[in-house]
This record gives sequence, structure tokens and C-alpha cells, in this order.
Amino acid sequence: MNVIYPQHSKLTDKEKTNICYLSFPDSNSGCLGDTQFCFRFRQSSGRRVSLHCLLDQFEKDLPVYLKKDPAYFYGYVYFRQVRDKTLKRGYFQKSLVLISKLPYIHFFHTVLKQIAPEYFEKNEPYLEAACNDVDRWPAPMPGKTLHLPIMGVVMKVRIPTCHDKPGTTQIVQLTQQGDTHISVILPTVHEVDLFRCFCPVFLHSQMLWELVLLGEPLVVMAPSPSESSETVLALVNCISPLKYFSDFRPYFTIHDSEFKEYTTRTQAPPSVILGVTNPFFAKTLQHWPHIIRIGDLKPAGEIPKQVKVKKLKNLKTLDSKPGVYTSYKPYLNRDEEIMKQLQKGVQQKRPSEAQSVILRRYFLELTQSFIIPLERYVASLMPLQKSISPWKSPPQLRQFLPEEFMKTLEKTGPQLTSRIKGDWIGLYRHFLKSPNFDGWFKTRRKEMTQKLEALHLEALCEEDLLHWTQKHTEVETVDLVLKLKNKLLQADREHLPVKPDTMEKLRTHIDAIILALPEDLQGILLKTGMT
Repeated sequence: MNVIYPQHSKLTDKEKTNICYLSFPDSNSGCLGDTQFCFRFRQSSGRRVSLHCLLDQFEKDLPVYLKKDPAYFYGYVYFRQVRDKTLKRGYFQKSLVLISKLPYIHFFHTVLKQIAPEYFEKNEPYLEAACNDVDRWPAPMPGKTLHLPIMGVVMKVRIPTCHDKPGTTQIVQLTQQGDTHISVILPTVHEVDLFRCFCPVFLHSQMLWELVLLGEPLVVMAPSPSESSETVLALVNCISPLKYFSDFRPYFTIHDSEFKEYTTRTQAPPSVILGVTNPFFAKTLQHWPHIIRIGDLKPAGEIPKQVKVKKLKNLKTLDSKPGVYTSYKPYLNRDEEIMKQLQKGVQQKRPSEAQSVILRRYFLELTQSFIIPLERYVASLMPLQKSISPWKSPPQLRQFLPEEFMKTLEKTGPQLTSRIKGDWIGLYRHFLKSPNFDGWFKTRRKEMTQKLEALHLEALCEEDLLHWTQKHTEVETVDLVLKLKNKLLQADREHLPVKPDTMEKLRTHIDAIILALPEDLQGILLKTGMT
């Protein structure tokens, strides 16, 4: 590792080793010229939380799939390899890597595209100047149009919010006046070219969607890190707006610190999507249940030969043909209409962006048809508002009962919104045992519990608390003040969905009650809980 900016950044030795190995292609394909790809690695345990507190303020308005993962970093790589006879190896090989907690793939690849080529020519001072530009960027506020200068170029971006309608790309259009200095407009911060990645396997898109939804162990074997990372990210993206809660490695090498953990044969393969390029993996991972093998991704507009689904036993040879190797039987029937639409697009040379829009909409509708019945059932577990009493703890959510949920599917199942037939019930049963269900339900339960806390706070604010204290002892009044102060701290700490005027009302209530108490108690209570 030649240089780290900013210099005060702390990386553990294990993290440095992982970054070094993951920043270079680990395959036989000569990646001559410039290559961009992405990797994801586990952060060392015991790492001190630092900048994350700053990011937390903006997290609450982000869609769940764009929130940072506290245990992982993303590495965005710009790798250059050119022949150079003056060097010992005969090649100049260097990578510029940007490490971030944020999964803004398209955005960070664009940033590197702006600065890496110049950095290879001008070295360190150029990198320092680029970092100074980044230091002056505004906070990554969701929903706001941001103008981000970097080395003479201004990028215009908008980070999505959880309130955006799913499936709408908020393209920030150029306005007529005052926008003349904008050089790059990014229609998305995080999306990959979905159709280009799915192109070799698009006839099996729906089966792959099921495998990702169910958190099945999946390996993508590709000729280069850029193809492996793009395909893995496209797979993770295909169940959006659901978040993929298992681990995924857009690019994974034999030097990875988790290599032993993920390739052991002593237990079933873990729920993870691995992108690999080293032929060694064909042997090491041939016991995995689902393997996608892709050839070189063709430039936009060219259609590769569609790969077939094959039985896993055919993968024993190292030079196996591209294909999806699995014995998995999909629960749902294939949507032939969408396949015809995409095939027609290929014949008519429809641009890849337009094909991606069709494919993304199809995945979105499929995911929404699947998740809406679950959302509806989980909403019914919420206690009625009238059961919330200011003088009792907030009521608990009802338990999620799988069989009770299954019964709701008869009347309000996916058949209401999807034309796709098949064994939806079987798919739900499998999903309820998956890490994606577990992660989704924990997130929903936390949101609903916070909503109950917020409603409880609002109920408290509507009471005449000062009148209540007149009928109760000083000890009970002090206890109430301490409880109310705790509620305020909790609302702030957990970003409870409370209206600002509710918080203001509560502060007024607390001040009024304290002022009605004897002076010695006033002094103590004014100090308590304010730190």
C-alpha cells in the first residue's frame, strides 16, 4: 500500500491485507488497460466507531437497501495495467481504491473515473488536492440535489429517500439557467446496468430472483473482477426494494480472510453470494448448490448466447461452458411475456438502458407482489390506537404466526397484483425460514415498536400533567419528571417518528411541573438528564 488519504485514517493490518489482495485481478485473463470493479470486506472487530455517528443522522430517511452495514466496508477500485519495458515485471500495475461505508456503486465509480487516470500521471499531490475537494462536499442528505466539485468537474446527484416511489429514478435534469458549470449528471447513485449483467442469463432471471430472495448460497464465476462484481451487485439489486440481508462479496479471492469459513466442506454452504474469477474456485466450490458461470460480458447492444440450466455434476471440468448449474426447481412459472419483450428488444437493438428499465420494473413488480401480503399481515399485528394509555407502558405487537399469515393469502395474496402462477405458498414457506425474512421482519418490528413509542409520547402530551401532579406525592412527581426526561432522550437517540411540536409540548410540560416543586428539588431536576 503506497499511500493512504486522509492520513489520519486508521486501518487494521488485517483490513490492509484484505484491501491489498482485493484491489488486483486474481485471474488468468489479462486485464490490460483500465478496469473498474467493487469489493466488500468485513471490518475488524473492535474497530472504534468514528465517522459513523455523523452518517447516522442521515440514515433514517434512506431506503433500507442503501443504509450502511455496520460490519462491512465497500472498496471501489480503478486498476490500470499497461506494458512498460522499463519496469522489472514488464508492466505498470496500480490500483486506486476508495473505501466507504456507503453502497453508492455508480457514484463512487464515477468519482474514480474522474480522478484515477490523472492520479496515475501526477501521483500524490493530485490525490491530496482531490481529497481536499471531497472534504468540502456537503453532507450526504437523502432527497436533496447535491453539487459536488471534484478536480474541476461538478457532479450533480440526488440520493434517494425512503419516501420516493419505488422504481422511479429521480433524474436530476439540467435547468436552463445557472447550471452551466455542471459537468456530470448522475441519474442514480447506486444502480448497476441490470440488463447488461443479466443478459447472458436473462431467460433464468425469475429463477435467480427466487434464489436471491430465499438467501440461497450462490457463486458467480466470471472472467474478470468487473464482471463478477457487477453481476453479484445486480443479483443483490434484483429484489429491491427489499434489502438483501445475507453476506455478499462482489469479488472474492483465495487470499480473503473468510476463505476457509466460506469454502469448508464440513458444513452446508452459508447464505452468501460470492463473485469469483480464479479457476481454482471451480474445484473448491463445486459442492455449492447454485453456480452461475458467465463468459465475457458483451458490449451493450450485442447479445451473448443464452446459457442453459445444467445439473451440477457437469461442473467438474475446469473449462465448463457458461451456464447456470443447479438442481433448483422454481416455485413460480416463468413469465414468458417479459422474456419475449426483452428478446424483441435485443433483435431491435434497443439500448441497454431501456432494457434495464424493463427488467428493473419487472423485478420490482414481482418483489412488490410478493411483499405486499406480508406488509399487510404485519400491519395487522399493531395494537389499536385506543389501547394506548399515557399511564401504562406502550402495548406490545402481536406475534407473527406463519399459519395465520398463510390463511390471509387466499383472499389477499399475490394473485391480486401478479399474473404469474405457481406455488406462491411454497415460496412463502421457504422465505419465512430465510435470513432475508428475518432481517426484513426485525426491521419492520423495530419501526412499529418505535411508532408505538411515538404514539405513547403523543398521548402523554395531550394529558394535563400539571393537574395530575397536584393529586400525587412529591416522590411520584419526581419519578414522572425523570420518566419524561428519559422519553425525550429516547426519542432523540432512536430518531422516533415524533412531530417536532410534540417534543416542544413535552419540554413545556416538564418545565411547568419542575417549577411547581420546592426550590431544592427544582435545582436537582433541572440538572438531571440534561447531559
